[in-house]
Amino acid sequence: MTVTSPEFAARLAADAEAAGITGFVAAAVINHDGRVLLVRRNPDDYMGGMWEIPSGTVETGETILDALHRETIEETGLTIDQVTGYIGHFDYQNSRGGTTRQFNFAATVEKTEPVVLTEHDAHQWAVPSELPEVSDAVRNLIAP
Repeated sequence: MTVTSPEFAARLAADAEAAGITGFVAAAVINHDGRVLLVRRNPDDYMGGMWEIPSGTVETGETILDALHRETIEETGLTIDQVTGYIGHFDYQNSRGGTTRQFNFAATVEKTEPVVLTEHDAHQWAVPSELPEVSDAVRNLIAP
């Protein structure tokens, strides 16, 4: 079963629901020339100033993969060309006190520029061994 199949995404969602997870987020680890795209949360946001990978909430009626494509376009202006793998998930306490599961996928994009930010105040293509301030969960996903 490939990571882009509807069955794979449905199994991820079913496993999370069975674990009592209340929120789903889809995230893209976009690699280009040995670097990964990071975006920085606005200072007045929850976890403001923290660098992260492009990600966002899976909306009602949407699959995890649909959300991955939509959120990447919305947050960066970049269009995913190919989802190349499933990197795994991590759970975290969200701003409303529930538990969110972030599903992380490796992806390539059609073009790497221009990055157009709508929800973040900066972006960078970071070397995985020299990451700025990211969460331990994100560091574990992308650091060597």
